[in-house]
Amino acid sequence: MKRIHQDAIADILFKIKWESDQAFHTENYQADNINFWRDCLPELLYGDLEGKSIEASAIVDFGPGSLVAEHDSRQTFEIKDDQFNRRFFADESIEPRMGRFYPKGLLKGIAGVFPQNLQPFRYVGARNGRLKVDFNHPLAKHNLQLTAIVKNIKEKASERGGRYRYWVDTITSGPGMQSRWENRPTDFLSKDAFQRDDEHPDRLFYQKPRLVQHLDDTAVEVVKTLYGRFIKDGMQVLDLMSSWKSHMPFGVHLKKLSGLGLNAKELNNNKDLSERILHDANKNPSLPFETASYDVVVCTVSVEYLIHPKAVFQEVGRILRPDGVFAVTFSNRWFPAKAIKVWKELHEFERVGLVMEYFNNSDCFKNLETFSMRNLPRPQHDKHYSEIDHSDPIFAVWGHKI
Repeated sequence: MKRIHQDAIADILFKIKWESDQAFHTENYQADNINFWRDCLPELLYGDLEGKSIEASAIVDFGPGSLVAEHDSRQTFEIKDDQFNRRFFADESIEPRMGRFYPKGLLKGIAGVFPQNLQPFRYVGARNGRLKVDFNHPLAKHNLQLTAIVKNIKEKASERGGRYRYWVDTITSGPGMQSRWENRPTDFLSKDAFQRDDEHPDRLFYQKPRLVQHLDDTAVEVVKTLYGRFIKDGMQVLDLMSSWKSHMPFGVHLKKLSGLGLNAKELNNNKDLSERILHDANKNPSLPFETASYDVVVCTVSVEYLIHPKAVFQEVGRILRPDGVFAVTFSNRWFPAKAIKVWKELHEFERVGLVMEYFNNSDCFKNLETFSMRNLPRPQHDKHYSEIDHSDPIFAVWGHKI
């Protein structure tokens, strides 16, 4: 049996669990080809992993500042208004908004910061003509539980040097950006936040059926497994903004699976559906269903197209039974012409924060949770494998009906 030792190479799935004021969060990242002689892991975790075999795991709890850099109040400071380069991107002017992240390179006159620096910082307010920014890691104040699950172990033939890698920097890059700053709502909604490149009626854009897979097979299985947490035998489920696939968990026998979408041919090709409804939620956010008629509502890789999210989320709250679940999943692929403007401006973890604000603003949901899965291997048969060998990332937010 293969076991981890100093000269091993291993693939490890890391899981970080943490809690903010708004939600409970679980982040997953698969790190491939960890070199236990050259690369760096937290000492406590390395000790627990040594001697482990495939599918074994190690769990370590870290207090604030012990996995990522400790929070430093000096890293939250004021700058002059003209130090924020609003013309950093040539094609548009940037107006700083509360709680949003921006690349450090747009700041001028900050020691150690250069225009090429894309590391994010957070804008957190203004006072007397000066701007307040926060350079701390967004997880700096949180207790973190780190789990490492061994997925594969390979023997190393020889050691020829190479790039040293501190894996904590990789797996903690992004997580935390979805949470509010000091529990103040993040300002995502500028006046043009819901504008789209193509403002023609959606029915025209979607009148041609697109019987294509929007996620690779690995990502689809992640979504199915996630939905399996909530969807059980005998339930009534709505697939909101549905298409020719519904990504239901394998082997579940539903009382009813309704699909609401914009293209009849796509819906008719979805063999899982027991009911098909043509409806444009952007034109009419009122959903054509009775109050408290569903146990679970899912929305898969479509939330980025909503132009009236508050109204739609409130409608989902209306049609769910008490304690029913609304689960929203998305990735980093979409139809550019129809995705809302703010979605395309955000870091992928900020998009999780945006969807959390949709849930909060609807006043219909409790017990919010978020989930991310990144860097799983892409199937070799996938048509994009030659361009990118890792799977489409999956992000999710869900809540229970109040």
